[in-house]
Amino acid sequence: MDIQRLQPRQTPLPVQWTELLKKTNLRAEDTPEVTVLVWDGDTLAATGSRSGALLQYLAVDPAYQGEDLTTTVLTQLRQDAFRAGAEHLFLCTKPANRYLLQGLFFYPVAQTRQVLLMEDRPDGLQQFLAAIPRYEGAGTVGALVMNCDPFTLGHRYVIEQAAKDCGHVYVFVLSEDRGHFPAADRLALVRSGTAHLANVTVLPSGPYMISAATFPTYFLPDRDSADAVRCGLDVEIFAGHIAPALGITRRYVGSEPFSAMTEQYNRALAQALPPRGVALVEIPRLEQGGAAVSASRVRALLRAGELAAIRDLVPPTTYEYLEKHQEV
Repeated sequence: MDIQRLQPRQTPLPVQWTELLKKTNLRAEDTPEVTVLVWDGDTLAATGSRSGALLQYLAVDPAYQGEDLTTTVLTQLRQDAFRAGAEHLFLCTKPANRYLLQGLFFYPVAQTRQVLLMEDRPDGLQQFLAAIPRYEGAGTVGALVMNCDPFTLGHRYVIEQAAKDCGHVYVFVLSEDRGHFPAADRLALVRSGTAHLANVTVLPSGPYMISAATFPTYFLPDRDSADAVRCGLDVEIFAGHIAPALGITRRYVGSEPFSAMTEQYNRALAQALPPRGVALVEIPRLEQGGAAVSASRVRALLRAGELAAIRDLVPPTTYEYLEKHQEV
């Protein structure tokens, strides 16, 4: 067997790769950073890919089952991840592969009928939850999961409405560095913009909420395509683990007039959360000048160099930040 390592964003993958995915009922939704190919002559016997900390597209030709090629591929991907500095790995696979991969030191995080998410730590999710301060007071506990790219008055309005309703509110800001502004900056802007709300705790979402591992569709270039949404893992992790651990009984979202994908995600939450003891509360979007306040509107104005027009759409701390970062 010959092992080949490609960077598909620079070198196109061979047609045999797509054919092997089809043969094993997989479909590529994005272009991975690194792909390992195991060849037997001109036949592609096995493959697997990595994007960041996520391992995916793991496939072995049925004719080569039993030859331990899964171990070969995962060993290569783990070595590559180590060299790239990815220390905490996740793996998306079919539920049928659960016990095979557990034998290779991957541990289940959450599962739907179609897909299983695993990680290379036996208690990664438990450690993540243990690090979050618990609210011990009276009243409802609410939560929001937000991108805030950047943080606007619209975001602040939704958080303020939740804070009025609840004894305590957790705001999780997406940790993926795939937006227009760095995750650390977005987190800092939300914290500074909500400092007046004593019952709000702002935290990074980590890898367990709307991440490349739990909700990869969210990060596709054509993410407004509603028919591409597959958010079952993300919903399962929140409803099955995060909400009960933190006592969350309400999740708040803003109404979504622009993105069909986000709207469908909200509908999925509305269906999945109430049976698990979590109500979904949708807050009408804040308007300014007859138009909805949105991060996309702020970014468009920033690109157009219309900084003064942004002042009425964002908190002062965000405006100060954008003055220093006018190129998006």
